[in-house]
Amino acid sequence: MTETTDRLDEPRKDGASARTSRRIVVVLPGQGVQKARMGVGLHAALPEFAERVDHVLAHWGRAGAEIRADWLAETPVIDIDDIRRSQPLLFAIDWALGRFLLDRGIVPAALVGHSVGELAASVLAGVLDLEDATAIMTDRLVQLADAPPGAMLAVAAKPDDVRFCAEFGVDIGAVNAPRQVVLAGAIPDIDRAATRLAEAGISARFARSSVAFHSEQIGEHVMRSVPALERIVFRDPALPLWSAYTGAPLTSAQVRDVRFWARQPALPVLFWPTLERVLDTAGPALVVEAGPGRSLTTAARRHRRVAAGESSTVALLPHAAGSPEQDRRAFDDALDLISAAA
Repeated sequence: MTETTDRLDEPRKDGASARTSRRIVVVLPGQGVQKARMGVGLHAALPEFAERVDHVLAHWGRAGAEIRADWLAETPVIDIDDIRRSQPLLFAIDWALGRFLLDRGIVPAALVGHSVGELAASVLAGVLDLEDATAIMTDRLVQLADAPPGAMLAVAAKPDDVRFCAEFGVDIGAVNAPRQVVLAGAIPDIDRAATRLAEAGISARFARSSVAFHSEQIGEHVMRSVPALERIVFRDPALPLWSAYTGAPLTSAQVRDVRFWARQPALPVLFWPTLERVLDTAGPALVVEAGPGRSLTTAARRHRRVAAGESSTVALLPHAAGSPEQDRRAFDDALDLISAAA
């Protein structure tokens, strides 16, 4: 171990003048990308990554030890799609990968998180302490424990193409790419929407979630987090932090609005509009996905600046969970590309 535990929680600011010109845009994925044993290969192959993930999970005490055991196990006790596993692990892996980049002296031109990825991005940007972020995560899971069963439907369409689904009581929960949206709502409502989409010849598939994240179905539940959030200290970002809930950099007023933080799990994720604005203002950029899989960089490749070769993308982990050798190779290759972007 080359650094103390306390330093792991602090945003790195040194080297900013030398690194900012790299135009590194770090994107952090959220619910739906989770897969069994995601990142386990890198945990075995890279001690620095293992240290950071274990550091996050330790904040949950005994529950964190159980999450870690399930994550590393061939046969987990609780399935990865259960939010008691997916949410903490996505947060931990996102933060650990992002923290590794910062500790290498890489200062992003922008941080953009998707869903729970925005909570991890907020810690990297210095808005929240890691301890407070894990407390927020714990409280969210408590408030959602009695939420009604829900579902999410990934649809190959524009938002305007699926607005008719509102008649079934479902919401547009995410806009991920030019023709990629996610609908969210109660299971019977989503089933009706899926049937109508199929009749209209619109491709759709169920996303991996048992909770209707980013829909009003959980709006009442998430607002119960306000009292816990009022006890937390929020700070202005030390790094450029863009919110996929607003499509713009987080303002000082938004950072300190506890209702904004409470509402995040129920608000629609506007990832694509946010990424468009980031790439249009950043200039030539390398979009780096710091999290499991490659869903966000796959979407980013559709941006006109990436398609034209002005900007490019790279993911720190493979699309699927791999062996230690595969995960380490993908990670090392990505770091080489990031270094070359200077």
